[in-house]
Amino acid sequence: MGTFFKECVHSESGWPKCPDPYKIRYRNAAGRQVEESGFPTQKRAIDRLTEIYNAKNSRRIGQSKLERIKKYGDMRFEEYVAEWKEGQRHLSPSSVRHLESLLQHHLLPALASRRMDSFDHKVVEGFIRSMERNGVGLAAQSNAFDKLKMVLLDAHRLGLYEDSPLEGVKPPQYDASRAVIPSLAELREIRSAGDDVFRLVADMMSGCGLRNGEALAVNVKISLLTMSIVCVSK
Repeated sequence: MGTFFKECVHSESGWPKCPDPYKIRYRNAAGRQVEESGFPTQKRAIDRLTEIYNAKNSRRIGQSKLERIKKYGDMRFEEYVAEWKEGQRHLSPSSVRHLESLLQHHLLPALASRRMDSFDHKVVEGFIRSMERNGVGLAAQSNAFDKLKMVLLDAHRLGLYEDSPLEGVKPPQYDASRAVIPSLAELREIRSAGDDVFRLVADMMSGCGLRNGEALAVNVKISLLTMSIVCVSK
């Protein structure tokens, strides 16, 4: 940070009683050594060194922030999300698939080409209204908003926004209905209703515990092949 000293005949232990002023020595932003004098007490000299240090540190932080804003502010949402996704190492495979689905069907179609530094609360509210106009279900709206929120909070921490673009935005309100587990008699009726696809989905959900989206994504050919391999191995 710098040093303080006196140019007098007294040793350092005698400086407090010496009437000569203190001097300070430090390096400026260009790396050149600078001296200042005229400080009547040691405290005044230290306070001045601290002030210089804080100013230099503030300039470094400011420059770093400007560099981040330049780099990430110019990015398109699609580019930023691709980089952000790489940091989501904690997500399970099913959560990754869910994220990919939300990006593909909701976030990227609406926001892919938008510059990251152009987001504000109006843009976020417009995204929610576009989902409402397109008839997106409340559960999907809520999930898509949560993912957008995670991305924008990450950008806010980088310093891209003075004020959070989520401030004042009312998120989609989704209240899940009460789950009802069918009885065995009701389950038998469900399994006998509908066409082959419906019955397969019902069997996968009730027999294997799959969610509706997972059951609908089952590939019959792959499933039969897997079953055959399992049977042969046994």
